[in-house]
Amino acid sequence: MNKPVQILLVIVLTVGLVAIRMFEAVLFYDPLLEFFKTDHTTHPLPDLSEVCLLLHTGLRFVINTVLSLAILWVVFQKKEILELSVVLYLLLFIVAMIAFYLLIHSSEAGNHMALFYVRRFLIQPVFLLLLIPAFYFQKKY
Repeated sequence: MNKPVQILLVIVLTVGLVAIRMFEAVLFYDPLLEFFKTDHTTHPLPDLSEVCLLLHTGLRFVINTVLSLAILWVVFQKKEILELSVVLYLLLFIVAMIAFYLLIHSSEAGNHMALFYVRRFLIQPVFLLLLIPAFYFQKKY
């Protein structure tokens, strides 16, 4: 794949990630979006449908993961990197979803920062920002 095509594909896939972020309120059920924009340090969690929240958070993670894996493939074009990334994303999903579920049930008023950060890892492509430099460094050395 030549460089201009690679760059164009990465831009298109990145726009997909940005679009998910821009339209998150319309596309996904997440009452925590507004909750974390307020002074949540003294309030309990809002009423929410746990099943719906978990399903939509999982769906968002899967969509972000597919786009992130596509970016990793376009950038590195190595089967081994893609396979390792799939395993790492699967492990992250399992651990983070369990933590997210437990934090929803154990979160007390004013003590939501762990929930905030676990949720952030699930709904934002933060892991991609860690993997690209890691694989680049590994490829270089």
